Amino acid sequence: MSPLPGFLTSPPPSVGVEIASDRVTAVSLARQATGWIVGAHGSERLAPGVVTPALNALNIHDTDAVAAALRSAFEKLGTRPRRIALVVPDTAAKVSLLRFDKIPAQNDLDQLIRWQMRKAAPFKPEEAQLSWVPAATLPGGGREYLVTLARRDIIESYMNACAAAGVDAGVVDLASLNLVNAAIAAGGDDVAPRSGGARADWLVVHVAPDYATLAIVRNKDLIFFRTRASAGSARPEALDGRPSIATGQLETDADLADLVHQTAMYYEDRLEGERFARVVLSGASARGTENGERLRRNLEERLGVKVATLDAVAPAAGVVLRERVA
Repeated sequence: MSPLPGFLTSPPPSVGVEIASDRVTAVSLARQATGWIVGAHGSERLAPGVVTPALNALNIHDTDAVAAALRSAFEKLGTRPRRIALVVPDTAAKVSLLRFDKIPAQNDLDQLIRWQMRKAAPFKPEEAQLSWVPAATLPGGGREYLVTLARRDIIESYMNACAAAGVDAGVVDLASLNLVNAAIAAGGDDVAPRSGGARADWLVVHVAPDYATLAIVRNKDLIFFRTRASAGSARPEALDGRPSIATGQLETDADLADLVHQTAMYYEDRLEGERFARVVLSGASARGTENGERLRRNLEERLGVKVATLDAVAPAAGVVLRERVA
């Protein structure tokens, strides 16, 4: 597979770390004959207000508190790594799917992508950290490109918190993209392309404390990505150039279920969708066993498809897995 984009890359670290608004999580992987498994993990809660993810505002308000939480997570992990792969919240960056009906010459492609994103970014181009990878091919020879864009100082603030804990963030990426990476790495017939050109479309629903992200994957290409803020959090910028399918913020799980249903309708009407081969839900367990299970059942009823759940460590595991199965 082609890994989803990261802001900064270097040789793959063996430990993944997620910094979210409410906690930090560290994960190490172990290799078995059947593939990679989570070898160990550690998590530490963050006080409210320490991290407030946003596209164009200060994210980390207490670097020392984040660094202390990271050190505690590493103690629970049982190791103090020197290098890590870092996952940051979806709302810390802008994700776009750029479409070219005719693929530009390779020498012009990067410049054209940067020019397109320059028009959409709510900050100066010189402040931007940008990464892109090819996405789905289009009829007639065109292609989409998956682009991630963030303010460089915001990404560096997450890296600086890691440095204060004594570790170097060699890879930086987004939470939901690495849920996709984790699901792809896990494999299965509902993820792999099917024979005869048939599609295997699947949906990822990532529920964070202050936002929810929906991602649709066709075979192994991301074809839709939408993030919505939860009530009480800063409302994010529009995260791609596609028409908005809803407005406002998510206040209840019913709002989230409605958004998933609207996304499924958009998928069928605009993306030539039929029925999801797979639906993956992550983050629901943080709402408590009963509430998480209620949300899962609600989504199953809305979509008519079995909904599988991913553990809270999946984003941090996914960013390590993408470097090893790419």
